[in-house]
Amino acid sequence: MNVGLGLPVDDPAALLTWAKRADAGPFSTLGLLDRLVYDNPEPLVTLAALAGATSRIRLQTEVLIAPVHRTALLAKQTATLDRLSGGRFTLGIGVGGRADDFLATGLDVHTRGRRLDEQMSQLRRVWAGDAYGEGAGPIGPAPSRPGGPEVLFGGFAPAAIRRVARWGDGFLGAALPPRFMDRLFRDVEASWKEAGRPGRPRLVAQTNVVLGPDAVVEDARRNLARYYAFTGNAAHFVDGLLTTPGRIREAVTGFTEIGADEVMLYCWAGDPGQIDRLAAALHG
Repeated sequence: MNVGLGLPVDDPAALLTWAKRADAGPFSTLGLLDRLVYDNPEPLVTLAALAGATSRIRLQTEVLIAPVHRTALLAKQTATLDRLSGGRFTLGIGVGGRADDFLATGLDVHTRGRRLDEQMSQLRRVWAGDAYGEGAGPIGPAPSRPGGPEVLFGGFAPAAIRRVARWGDGFLGAALPPRFMDRLFRDVEASWKEAGRPGRPRLVAQTNVVLGPDAVVEDARRNLARYYAFTGNAAHFVDGLLTTPGRIREAVTGFTEIGADEVMLYCWAGDPGQIDRLAAALHG
């Protein structure tokens, strides 16, 4: 089973340490969330820096809120990151759910799904080397992977499931335990088959974790509560935080049994000692 790490966002300068230590360990991917009206580091800029500090581990947005990004620039940035990383970049992408992110960009939150569909059509054209549009030629550089970097869609709505089959390579499911994620995975596979896509979609599950002394656990709880405060039910996410090696191994096993190709362990505390603790927990 491939197991990746979701990076904490409270100290951007520490992420180079996280990346180097994870690159030397057993982990498959480094994930980084995207928000605009929040104090997280911008993910594409940050992952470009981490690409230069690593040589093996994959780099992934988890997920990028594409509708608040300008499409032409996003096409160029993601292709550049794919090239800089030697094809190690995965574009996790979604519509977002925070109204303030859209207010800050002057966009209508209610049209974000339609905008994402339009963006995916444009991104695929640009990555294939076609002209951007009337009067605008191709936008380079060409991505490392023909046709563009791997694209995973995140979300829960039926529209997100359909986008996997229409535009994507797979699905990134977050904040649900295996018994509930199973239904989403099956829906993704059914949509993929119905669309006549060959093979199968890549399935990735994300779960929130923390391992360490009480102070580290409390740090993670505070950060998680602050991040999900906008939902009005942050306690639900805090209560779901996995805090012991046994529960983390159980979750990884559960996601594997429902067909996950990779499990992302999302860390909410800044202590990089968690990297070694998580590695030991997985092999315990």
